[in-house]
Amino acid sequence: MIAKDPTTAEAAALARLVRALESDEKFELNDLYQLDYDAFDLAIDILKEWRLDRYYMGKAKLHDLAVQVTEL
Repeated sequence: MIAKDPTTAEAAALARLVRALESDEKFELNDLYQLDYDAFDLAIDILKEWRLDRYYMGKAKLHDLAVQVTEL
């Protein structure tokens, strides 16, 4: 959606969401409610994917730490 037409309000909001998630910037949740249904659904999917990625990154870091401690 962002690549297809980056000038739309939906694309701008989704781009801000992605940027906020990746850089810990603030994001106004109210921006999500102004999206049409398809863009809102995509935003929710982005949030789910980001959360899942963060979960697996955390597990990987914990595993690496456990391996390092075991090797000591």
